[in-house]
Amino acid sequence: MAGHSKWANIRHRKERMDSKRGKIFSRLIKEIAVAAKTGGIDPAANPRLRLAVEKAREANVPNDNLERAIKRGGGQLEGADYAEIRHEGYGPGGAAIIVDCLTDNKNRTLSEVRHAFTKHGGNLGTNGSVAYLFHRCGQILCATGDNEIRLMEIAIENGAEDFEPVGSDNGEVEITCAPNDFPALLSALKTAGYAPEFAEIVMSATNEISLKGEEAKRMQKLLTALEDLDDTQQIHTSAIFEEEATS
Repeated sequence: MAGHSKWANIRHRKERMDSKRGKIFSRLIKEIAVAAKTGGIDPAANPRLRLAVEKAREANVPNDNLERAIKRGGGQLEGADYAEIRHEGYGPGGAAIIVDCLTDNKNRTLSEVRHAFTKHGGNLGTNGSVAYLFHRCGQILCATGDNEIRLMEIAIENGAEDFEPVGSDNGEVEITCAPNDFPALLSALKTAGYAPEFAEIVMSATNEISLKGEEAKRMQKLLTALEDLDDTQQIHTSAIFEEEATS
């Protein structure tokens, strides 16, 4: 497939997520602890915690680890006190980047993120320097199967705001929704027998920037370096990569 597409951008994000599987347990455990701390220890009453627990179970995180993380977040057990911090900046080609982190040492995290930006041709900015270029939404990538109309109906009935093909060869569509509708929409799709390839609450760029050649390669090295940091939870970027730059 020549050029770029929504599918290319989502696929690169998914590949980055898949590449960090070796650290997925610790990142899920951090998310569970923070979700319990901010919204309470009952998953039924805390959508963020419920999603985090579901992801952890899908990744085969042991139940004992899940329960301890919930108790730590709820103050029932001692442990590291993680804080949510966001770093923003620009990468090669002027593409915006947001790095969401969970950390027990803000100074260490800032130092590591700044080093990654500097080493790979980016510039770390101040709070709010690029966030205005994104909007927060639920994003689901799902194959339509034999009945695209059925998938669309289920999505719309459960809060989907947009539903469009993403340019792949396998009939995937991108479904977006408001963050508050994401848990119910994802649950409805799974109940109906769909298995989304990608499902996250993300910061989606309002204006994407196409990168190719050396700029694309440098940007991907920067994103990889940021993903490899222990405190990184999610990365969002306005970069779109042309297919020939990633082969």
